[in-house]
Amino acid sequence: MAIETTTKFYLPEVLPPAGPAPDGRDLEYWQALNQHRIVVQRCNACGNLQMEPEYICYKCHSLDRGWQEVSGKGRIYSWVRIWHPVPQALKDSCPFLVVLVELPDANGLRIAGNLLGDPNQEVVIGAPVEAVFEDHKERGYTLLQWRLVR
Repeated sequence: MAIETTTKFYLPEVLPPAGPAPDGRDLEYWQALNQHRIVVQRCNACGNLQMEPEYICYKCHSLDRGWQEVSGKGRIYSWVRIWHPVPQALKDSCPFLVVLVELPDANGLRIAGNLLGDPNQEVVIGAPVEAVFEDHKERGYTLLQWRLVR
């Protein structure tokens, strides 16, 4: 089953372009998003999965890291409705919803993102969500967003 792509932007493009860290430790993550895939960092020594990508495994401290693709399906672990954003450039976009999504096929790893739809909707902990890719082709990146599975 293909994951949906959207060309409608959830928030205005007032922020600098998103993309890999200057040191490149998360380059594979951003390259995968541009291909409409989600990858998380995997320790080749102990198998630990982690997000945010780092040079070292949080669990065993190995430097031997790799990547693992995940499905893009999860459940809301936590959420917040943003009324007073930082940076202030997003103040006219309020409110908007940010969710922390737990990925069962990644040993419960959690990834944050915006929840698409009505910013005043009721949000339920444990509600199923799926990834939506928001392409910003003219700026050279894709964002990972989330939507409720009805």
